[in-house]
Amino acid sequence: MFNPLKWFRAIHKQMPAFGKIIIPSLVLIIIFGGGYMSFRFYDFTENNPKFCVSCHLMQPAFTAWEQSEHKNVNCHDCHKLGIVDKNKLLVSFVLHRPKSVPERHGKVIVPWKLCITCHWEKDERYPSAPTVSHSRYHAKHVFMEQVECSKCHGYRTHQFTLEERYCITCHKNREVHGVGMEKLACLNCHTDRTVDLKPGSRKCLYCHGNESVRKELSTDNTIDVKHFLPAQQVIDKATKINVPPDAPMQFYCYECHKPHTKVRPDWGDCLIRCHGDQLRVGKHEMHVKTMGMKCTECHKPHAWRVSEAQAKKICTKCHEYRSPNRFIN
Repeated sequence: MFNPLKWFRAIHKQMPAFGKIIIPSLVLIIIFGGGYMSFRFYDFTENNPKFCVSCHLMQPAFTAWEQSEHKNVNCHDCHKLGIVDKNKLLVSFVLHRPKSVPERHGKVIVPWKLCITCHWEKDERYPSAPTVSHSRYHAKHVFMEQVECSKCHGYRTHQFTLEERYCITCHKNREVHGVGMEKLACLNCHTDRTVDLKPGSRKCLYCHGNESVRKELSTDNTIDVKHFLPAQQVIDKATKINVPPDAPMQFYCYECHKPHTKVRPDWGDCLIRCHGDQLRVGKHEMHVKTMGMKCTECHKPHAWRVSEAQAKKICTKCHEYRSPNRFIN
């Protein structure tokens, strides 16, 4: 039986002294050189984004990645495939020579569990990654509704910031109505500050209030003001209102205003929705039913309470001045 070790020893004995030095050295060079080149090739394929673009199909994705917020994040940190999947891609590319990237068929390319390693937890390689650990938007959509991150962030290849009205792709028939509000971003109104994500009164006052409110909200730097601020011309055109701190109605604006259906409320709803018993109080019935007056002719929106000073201006349009207390009693 052939014994390679004996054969090598026999050859080695017959070699000149020079050959006994050179050949083992060449063998070592080949072994270490081959190992080094193998390591460099493995490192290139596993850690260098330029490997991805070695396939011409990936050029558009690579270009989008270079221009995205993730341009400093290695492709392999997000796109992780097992050995089996990698070989399937290789065989498919060699045998079928595709001319376009195949459809995902609903498959999640980057699962949310990878996203949170940087955006919920902390990765020392990416210390500036925005955190969503205190975001009610993400608590509701990711953890409660189980929406994958890439459903919203990355719906177009490597486009991570949402378009202003992307939300309506899921929230059908939620367009905004009202002059000047039709093209507002969803997050111009909806906010991370409220539990149900609906607009808080302060958020409405971002456009309809004064500069102090805008400074206050911008200082918080929550997602809605960090990425989606109304244009200055929209703010300038918005009707400015004054809500006194002691106004009796301290509820959210959307209780009366319905931006997705009808922005301006029908003031006849006051008696139907909330104040059905007011016709029995004082002289309300006479003014509303007999005289056909509207609630807002006396109760000015957002202040509501009829003060002595207001009564002297409002009541005297129809009759001599009478104290608001006499009206109620």
